[in-house]
Amino acid sequence: MSNESTNTYPPPVDKLLAYGDARNFREWPKYLQLGLGLEHVPDLIRMATDDDLHWADSESTEVWAPIHAWRALGQLRAEAAVEPLLTLLHRIDDDQDDWVGEELPQVYGMIGPAAIPGLAAYLADPAHGLFARIAAAHSLEQIGRRHASAHGACVAALTGQLERFAENDPTLNGFLVSYLLDRRAVESTPAIERAFAADRVDISVAGDWEDVQVELRLKPARETPRPDYALASVRGPGAEEMAKAIIQLRQAIRMFDKEAKAKRKQAATSRKKHRKKRR
Repeated sequence: MSNESTNTYPPPVDKLLAYGDARNFREWPKYLQLGLGLEHVPDLIRMATDDDLHWADSESTEVWAPIHAWRALGQLRAEAAVEPLLTLLHRIDDDQDDWVGEELPQVYGMIGPAAIPGLAAYLADPAHGLFARIAAAHSLEQIGRRHASAHGACVAALTGQLERFAENDPTLNGFLVSYLLDRRAVESTPAIERAFAADRVDISVAGDWEDVQVELRLKPARETPRPDYALASVRGPGAEEMAKAIIQLRQAIRMFDKEAKAKRKQAATSRKKHRKKRR
C-alpha cells in the first residue's frame, strides 16, 4: 500500500486506519463516537473503496480500514454511499471477499429504502457475478427486515427478479426464494410456484416447493418424503457423472464409519476383558 493512501485521510477518519482487526469485535463498534458525522461521508466512501487499503499487507491494521469505513457509513445511514459501495460487490466473485458478501447487506439494511433502486438495478443486471447479485438480493431483504415501510418495495424487487427465473441461474432463484421466505412474502407465492414448476430453483438453498408451502403456512406439513437436496441440485453438463460420484463418496464414508464403529466396539470389548482379568 502506498503512503499516499494513508496520509490523505483527515481526522477523525484517519483513526480507522489503526482500528485493527475487525474480527476482534463481537459487535460493530459505535464509530460515531470517534466524532464521525455526515461531513465525513466522502472520505469514508473513499476509504471503503480504496484499492490500496483492500490490498494492504494482511498483517497490517490498514487492511481492515475499508470494513470499518463501510460500517461507519451504515451507522450514518449515508445515502451517498449507495452507488459507490455497489462497486465492491464484484469482489465477492472475483476475489472471494467474504467480508463484502457478509457485511454490505447489513450496511445497506442500515442505509435503508434509498438504496432499493440501485440494488434492484444491480440485481437485474446479468453482467454482474452470481454471488454479487445474491448479495444485492440479500441487501434488499435486509432493508425490508429493518424498515417495515420498505417491505413492499423490497418484496416487489425480489419477486420481479424471480419472475425472470428462466434467465436466472437456479442458485440465484434459490436465494431469491429464501429471502422471500425470510420476508414471509405470501404474496409472492405464484411466482415462486412457477419457478419450481419450471425446475429452475436450486432446492439445496431453501428446500423444494413443498418446503416453501410449509414455511409460508400454506400447508401444515410435508406430504411426501424429503428429497435428497444435494443430488437434486446437481445440474448441467456431467451432472449424471457428478451425481454418481456423490453417491459413491457417500457409500465410501458410510463404509468407513461402519468399519470405524466396529473397531471402536472391538476395542471397548477388549478393554472390558482386560479390566475383568485385573480384577
